[in-house]
Amino acid sequence: MDFEELIERGEDGEKWKGAKAKGELPLWVADMDFACSDAIIAALHKRADERIYGYTTGMEEDYKKTVQAYYQRHFQWSFPLEDIYFSQGVVQAISLLLQILSKKGEGVVIQTPVYHPFRRQILANHRQCVTSSLLHHPEGTYEMDLADLDAKLGREDVAGLILCSPHNPVGRVWKKEELTKVVEIAKRHHKWIISDEIHCDIVKNGFTHHPLETICPDYKEEIITCVAPTKTFNIAGLECSHVILHKKAYQQLWKEFVIARLCISAPNCFAISASKAAYGQSDEWRAQMNQKIDENQAIVESFVKEHLPKAVLTPREGTYLLWLDLSAYEKDPKKLEQRMREKARLHFNEGIMFGEEGACFERINIACPSSILKEALKRMADELNQ
Repeated sequence: MDFEELIERGEDGEKWKGAKAKGELPLWVADMDFACSDAIIAALHKRADERIYGYTTGMEEDYKKTVQAYYQRHFQWSFPLEDIYFSQGVVQAISLLLQILSKKGEGVVIQTPVYHPFRRQILANHRQCVTSSLLHHPEGTYEMDLADLDAKLGREDVAGLILCSPHNPVGRVWKKEELTKVVEIAKRHHKWIISDEIHCDIVKNGFTHHPLETICPDYKEEIITCVAPTKTFNIAGLECSHVILHKKAYQQLWKEFVIARLCISAPNCFAISASKAAYGQSDEWRAQMNQKIDENQAIVESFVKEHLPKAVLTPREGTYLLWLDLSAYEKDPKKLEQRMREKARLHFNEGIMFGEEGACFERINIACPSSILKEALKRMADELNQ
């Protein structure tokens, strides 16, 4: 599988739109510059060759069994077929869950710096965004502030927690002990947890992702897990994710609000074909992709150590995103963005969007051929070392 191939992407692709005209390298939005697995491409060709793309029967038993088997195979995580629900995307799922699990004005806790749509969707749904900052150590590592999380979830006006696992953007793969303590806190205060585990498959060699509900199965009715094939297998444009809901009362709310009122119930025909091929026939591609991400991480670590010694690179445990502190080179986050975009001709995600704690950080997407990555690193160092 050739992860070094330079693929010409269309101008309607969000990541590369306008980049070529500006001479810019885009290492921002979280999709990969890698071709999908042969199985996915073949499945899409087969579907396209049918020449009619009408209504589908949706997530039938064989589809759900493929999803179920995948998570059992890779995570020893079992769940009933009837507990699998569809959403076009995880962000959409979170927004829908906020509407059925909380009331206007109630608080929802997030652990910052964190994936910025969490805050956006909380506020868009007229809930309070309650932040619990991760503890940041000088060497770049992060851990949860469990005492602060306890205090925030203990508030009467707080409904629950959105957990990012693995964590985007700091790349933590939470340990069993950490996850157990989070659930203990939620249980003590009778609060639900939405666990965004979309990056669960993308984990550095030597680390293990633990689905939250497998850590504390006695509390799984209050844990709603969001997963998808889209991030792992680079099919985000097909819009397909899954919400694992165990509690009958929550399932009923989902059926009434999401399925009955909003008419959101099933993937489109191409998403069905691609997702089944991803979950059922792409394990080897997944393994090689993870190896490639580890190799790219090593390239960045070596380069930063040699050419940007004052930068602090957070040790990556999961995701294909790196979290780089450049505050020693530029103290103003707006100037840093300007220097990267206009002078170095690089498009990263600016750290400040993930919370104030991310000021003068860059989130760098390393899921690309190493030739692109090396050129981006050179441009960054040339600008910052002036």
